[in-house]
Amino acid sequence: MSRRTAPPFRADHVGSLLRLSALADARRRWQVGDMPENDFRAIEAQAIRDVVAGQRDVGLQAITDGEYQRDWWHLDFLAGFDGMELWRTELGGGFRTAEQPPLVRCIGKVGWPDGGIFVEAFRRLKAAVDELAPGATPKITIPGPGMMQLRAGRKAVDPAAYTDMDLFWSDLAAAYRREIAALADAGCTYLQIDDVSFAYLCDDSQRAGFRERGEEPDEVLRLYRDVTNEALRDRPEGLTVTTHMCRGNFKSSWVAEGGYGRVAETLFPTLGVDGLFLEYDTDRAGGFEPLAHASDGKQVVLGLVTTKTGDLESRDALLRRIDEASAFLPLDNLCLSPQCGFSSTHHGNALTVEQQWAKLGLIVDVAREVWG
Repeated sequence: MSRRTAPPFRADHVGSLLRLSALADARRRWQVGDMPENDFRAIEAQAIRDVVAGQRDVGLQAITDGEYQRDWWHLDFLAGFDGMELWRTELGGGFRTAEQPPLVRCIGKVGWPDGGIFVEAFRRLKAAVDELAPGATPKITIPGPGMMQLRAGRKAVDPAAYTDMDLFWSDLAAAYRREIAALADAGCTYLQIDDVSFAYLCDDSQRAGFRERGEEPDEVLRLYRDVTNEALRDRPEGLTVTTHMCRGNFKSSWVAEGGYGRVAETLFPTLGVDGLFLEYDTDRAGGFEPLAHASDGKQVVLGLVTTKTGDLESRDALLRRIDEASAFLPLDNLCLSPQCGFSSTHHGNALTVEQQWAKLGLIVDVAREVWG
């Protein structure tokens, strides 16, 4: 086995990293008007430099901004499209916490805003990587288009904006294509699309919820897959795209359970991406058998290290799990990562910064031992 020189890498990560309190406090002050934007941007830029250096020092080849330039892994992006707005509603999120994340809803024709949504954020990341970690690959993460209506269904789209849902999805995919093209023009070569809907559709209770609102789960799966593929149509040359699919990550809580077998045959061979980040840190994720459905050449990144607690995994247990997975997909098609981000939202998960870096360091060390 050999080290990969193109993403996804043998040791990779999902993207978000714990935010230090100084950055979080500055962001809140800026948002409410108590801090000038220039002052906030200076604090943010230094935080990005620090987290880039931390990833470099631990040995990662893929480097993100820790998602420091957003509050939520998905909402900042989706609400950035023309015709969208952040939506605080009583509709539950299903997390085992008192607080539930807000949603996004469509209130007008969907469009791509001038200048893009995360384009400038990527430029800031790339500048830091070019300076501090030359040779590493800056990676940007965005939510999948299915996240737009996962929790609310048709209620997430105002009928005054769209009565024809096919037109809505077409407009949304077109707006995604423009953002992806702009990211590539800014120098992005590694894009990750996060979409928990695919894993949620493995869960019996979630599937029942879709049926209660008049949607057939398997049809929803095909719809979200097809809209994602449409968003990636004509993707720029030289852009590697992966998809991360987990069962929820909010303040160390989760939503869904169930193995990937429910969706693998429909999704793994036909989703138009180069790699799949799959959550495998607990028994809730089921076995490795669904990996056999991954199409030839597609990399699967095994999320064997949890981000929900600080307990450090056993090196021997990780080696054993990788060996078990290789019975269903060749070892050369496998990589290793955490099961999710460490801070999918600005709240963070229940572990320390030191525990976070220890877990990432373990992933790098184990990947070196397995793949060289």
